[in-house]
Amino acid sequence: MSFLQEKLKSSPIYARVAPFAIFLGLTFFQSVPGSHGEFWIYLVKTLAGAWLVWEMRPFVLEMRWAWSWEALAVGVAVAVMWVGLDNFYPKLSKPGTPWDPHAAFGHNSGLAWLFVMVRLVGSSLVVPPLEEVFYRSFLYRYFVKLDFQAMPFRQFHALSFVVTAFIFGFSHYEWLAGILCGMAYQWLVLRKDRLGDAMTAHAITNFLLGIWIIWRGAWNFW
Repeated sequence: MSFLQEKLKSSPIYARVAPFAIFLGLTFFQSVPGSHGEFWIYLVKTLAGAWLVWEMRPFVLEMRWAWSWEALAVGVAVAVMWVGLDNFYPKLSKPGTPWDPHAAFGHNSGLAWLFVMVRLVGSSLVVPPLEEVFYRSFLYRYFVKLDFQAMPFRQFHALSFVVTAFIFGFSHYEWLAGILCGMAYQWLVLRKDRLGDAMTAHAITNFLLGIWIIWRGAWNFW
């Protein structure tokens, strides 16, 4: 067993917080100037995130993908809402230029499409388990019970529901869409009494949003 696995096994809090914190920490390095560093760092971050998901899986039992029609409906609805609301509220400031590999490496170049696909796959398959475990499994329950694992997923707590959604929302430049998105995913967890449907909905949202970005050239969403 590796050192990381030993640490993940030693604490249910560490197992749910540390991988997300490491992944988030790598995000702050994406603004490194010169040589298009943000694209290469995103590639490293995605690979590191996939490894973290693999390492934490044996110790975070609720991190299991689950399919339901509700997950599909919420995933599609959130994607439509995210795009549809974009022109109707002020966003948080977003540093730098839009994340556009075609502008950086040449339109339709191999490198441009490599980074586009990395972003699409990373946002669809790596981000959902890391974020859902942290926000919907850990943080929502930890605000109610320090022994968070003793709290059933189906248990509703109004204040934690709102606070967790706001924290999730304000971690995005599109804060209003993020808040509504967080509420929708938490509703899924409450309704299904498990985390996997929210992971699936999150993956569907991010995949559809990615397809929209690529199709429309709406790089401001990334």
